[in-house]
Amino acid sequence: MQADVHRSIDAIWRIESAKLIAGLARIVRDVALAEDLAQDALVIALEKWPQDGIPDKPGAWLMTTAKRRAIDWLRRHKTRDRKYEEIAREQPLYTEDDVDSAIDGEIGDDLLRLIFATCHPVLSREARVALTLRLLGGLTTEEIAKAHLVPEPTIAQRIVRAKKTLSSAGVPFEMPAADQIKDRISTVLEVIYFMFNEGYAATSGSSWVRPLLCQEALRLGRVLAANAPSEPEVHGLVALMEIQTSRFKARADANGDPILLLDQNRALWDRLLIRRGLAALARARASGRPLGPYALQATIAACHAEARTAQETDWVRISALYEALARAMPSPVVELNRAVAISMAFGPQYGLQLVDELVAEPSLKAYHLLPSVRGDLLRKLGRLEEAKLEFERAAALTGNERERALLLRRVAECSSSS
Repeated sequence: MQADVHRSIDAIWRIESAKLIAGLARIVRDVALAEDLAQDALVIALEKWPQDGIPDKPGAWLMTTAKRRAIDWLRRHKTRDRKYEEIAREQPLYTEDDVDSAIDGEIGDDLLRLIFATCHPVLSREARVALTLRLLGGLTTEEIAKAHLVPEPTIAQRIVRAKKTLSSAGVPFEMPAADQIKDRISTVLEVIYFMFNEGYAATSGSSWVRPLLCQEALRLGRVLAANAPSEPEVHGLVALMEIQTSRFKARADANGDPILLLDQNRALWDRLLIRRGLAALARARASGRPLGPYALQATIAACHAEARTAQETDWVRISALYEALARAMPSPVVELNRAVAISMAFGPQYGLQLVDELVAEPSLKAYHLLPSVRGDLLRKLGRLEEAKLEFERAAALTGNERERALLLRRVAECSSSS
């Protein structure tokens, strides 16, 4: 029973942590401190909820508890701490009512401010992405490491150093001026994209998808598009997320098990979201500039959305788009996706040739989709014993329970057919 409560608390924390940290950061003006205060609220929940039960509104409970911690901290430090004395001479001191309104106010603006604060140029690109995903996406260091194909200790060190750097630099918790947004936009887009991807196909846990994380990423993308309407890649990313989100009802069955793209019931795809995505893609194209990585991916997603059935998908065009994407954003993962598209357009033997070239790629050593794709291509070619070994390897590498079960079913299918 207690284990079930802890799992529930973990799920609640993933949903609520970014809101807590964003609201607290606006008050204490320190991202690291805001995270510490939010963690304090989590510790109290871990102590009380197993005994008292999970509250009807756990998010509000955590917010209230975190707010009290913030008030206590301000009381202890606003007169004693020299730094806050200097701030006090420049602006009115916060009252408890101010804290109430700030924490309970418009949380969306706080989240966007937090993204821009953690994506400040004082940090390296890698540190910005890791820190923002940790604070806003609620991702663990393990999940971030897997998403970036780097060792977990490396990510942990980046996050610790990034928080210290922001504190020592006194980075303001505010939206940057219009001329400064462009300097940070690429990292902000990257972070929102990673947030969305983690929601779209969770790297770990018992759920195949995390819809709330996708919804939050999409909402932030829409807000960002309103603040930076002349940036085509912002519209490109929004288009990509709108179209991908349209598939949510078809991506899992009644038991929560994955349904892959070609097997999905396209009647369940949300046509309104598809239309919104196509409109955003049109705005990206209207700039007249060459399509960037997000707009190219949105164009690929649009190819799927516009095909009435899986059989009508224009895989030749998608292959060409992946070729353009590989030039715009060189990446082994893009090459793997290109191999899949080529296999669909021209046959599995051609895709397998490209996948085999990626087997020795160091960054893909622990990437479960490499053996998964290779296993699928081998299965289509009738090489079932080899395919079985690849599916087993992929199942051992994935951290998602639903995906592991899917891969093990592939193993069983290969065994029964051989």
